[in-house]
Amino acid sequence: MTDTPGSASQTAAEAIPAPHDLPTLNGRTVALHPLCAQDAPRLVAAAADGELWNLKVTVVPGPATVDAWIARALDGVRAGTVIPFTIRLRESDRVVGSTRFWKVDRDNRKLEIGSTWLAASAQRTIVNTEAKFLMLSYAFETLDCVRVQFTTDVLNAKSRAAILRLGAKEEGVVRRERIMPDGRKRDSVRFSIIEDEWPEVKAGLLRRLQAAG
Repeated sequence: MTDTPGSASQTAAEAIPAPHDLPTLNGRTVALHPLCAQDAPRLVAAAADGELWNLKVTVVPGPATVDAWIARALDGVRAGTVIPFTIRLRESDRVVGSTRFWKVDRDNRKLEIGSTWLAASAQRTIVNTEAKFLMLSYAFETLDCVRVQFTTDVLNAKSRAAILRLGAKEEGVVRRERIMPDGRKRDSVRFSIIEDEWPEVKAGLLRRLQAAG
């Protein structure tokens, strides 16, 4: 378990956790809990805040798709390539979104943070900043990653700006990176933070969290 703004409790040399031992990451405002099938109704309720399943630049589960969405994530857990979370407000335990580590590459000590979405009422709050701080801290300080990457739709200006605010570096456009549910052939923008940059990125995130109180 990780507490903001402290260090992770596991050693940096420890392997990526097995499916039965996924971490819970605790901050002051939010907690990231391992995703499970029982989370489906709470995820749909969070996504209904803004009807996020109608977004064209990302994939958010709705009533008809949430079970398959969770099942794919849990398939990734069993394969050792995905560590998915629900994002909860600590004060109320209300689920306000989801995020995950994926494309986990143990040999090359790298992964991607993605599939992040937040209920409309949790957007433009400290929730995303703290969630990213917890995940980046865990990635660099517990999993000993040398690289963490982010990928977002070239059309998603809000997401691109938010990733840059974290301190990530834009690397370029990956053309036709994926096909969206509506059939659009999506171009994506890739960003990364490498281990040498983490201390500066961490300091910047801590300043933002402290300024938010």
